[in-house]
Amino acid sequence: MSRRAAFLARIIAVLLLLASGRLLAMTEDPVQGERPHLKILILGGTGFIGPHEVDAALQRGHEVTLFNRGKRNPGLFPELETLLGDRDPDKDEGLKALEGRSWDVVIDNSGYYPRHVKASAELLAPSVRQYIFISSISAYADNSTEGQDETAVVATMPDPAREDMGENYEYYGALKALCEQAAQEAMQGRATIVRPGYIVGPGDYSHRFTYWPLRVRGGGEVAVPGDPEDPVQVIDGRDLAEWVVHLAEENTTGVFNACGPAARLTMKEVVGASKRVTGSDATFTWLDLAFLEGQSGVNFPIWSPHSGATKGDHCWSNARAIEVGLTFRPLETTIKDLLTWFDEQPEELRTKVMANIPRKNEPALLEAWRAREKE
Repeated sequence: MSRRAAFLARIIAVLLLLASGRLLAMTEDPVQGERPHLKILILGGTGFIGPHEVDAALQRGHEVTLFNRGKRNPGLFPELETLLGDRDPDKDEGLKALEGRSWDVVIDNSGYYPRHVKASAELLAPSVRQYIFISSISAYADNSTEGQDETAVVATMPDPAREDMGENYEYYGALKALCEQAAQEAMQGRATIVRPGYIVGPGDYSHRFTYWPLRVRGGGEVAVPGDPEDPVQVIDGRDLAEWVVHLAEENTTGVFNACGPAARLTMKEVVGASKRVTGSDATFTWLDLAFLEGQSGVNFPIWSPHSGATKGDHCWSNARAIEVGLTFRPLETTIKDLLTWFDEQPEELRTKVMANIPRKNEPALLEAWRAREKE
């Protein structure tokens, strides 16, 4: 369903509820009873998970305000109040649009530098109940151990005042950790830190996970890295968004790893589910780590070697998040909806993505694999 169609559907639903005198039921939860009506401010809101958060909040009867620069998808939510400004308080109007306003909850999707998060959190601290900061599993310092939880040591960087990610994004995780600290210091026990891993599903313009359903849908012999039992952790952006709204409703604070699914997921299951959903004739050739280490320029998306420095990449504990309500939809549902969304994108974007699927070096890689097998 398109965004415009979804908007019209919401309007029609409200009109029908008004006509039947049942509008108040929108704030009733069949399991937990009446939910609080929240005023939610989303910093960002028009990227990937932001629209899912908006949809989840509106569906549950909350009032949503967006704050952003108005540059990315500016007409996405014409029915919402959108305040214009910049996360950098020293740039243009900065955060002035937020001054003198109050909300129940802030969801910060767009904080990448601690100075920016410090400014917004300190400004809003006197007038909000809860600050939810969307961080990253990359905030941790070490990925070599399986099953680490939220007590693991976070990353650091030589110059905490530096405001760039580094040449190869090597400071991304440390900057996220510093942003977390800025939010926690400003809010003093009222901050919620959410650390997602790979976020996937409709709206994912990184197309990292998307590679696999698209490649499998293309059929034929598919090169798959590593061992079939290598773990993978992904979370559907809609599951993440719905849970974030739940955290707001419950005023749940603390630090949580938002990785999924609940049970261990493997690369074999990812490509297998992609084949079931697409009905393709794909066959899978598994290229072991020893072989891949001898090849140059090979970098399969999502997958990491389940050994050495990356052994724990897809094995973070999500027990705390599940305990406070995080749930996951079936992988097949995510894949099906992801492909539907992708097929609705402009032809120019689809053509650009498909140019690398299958990757140009896949035939040569498979030929090298078969040659080694004959040795």
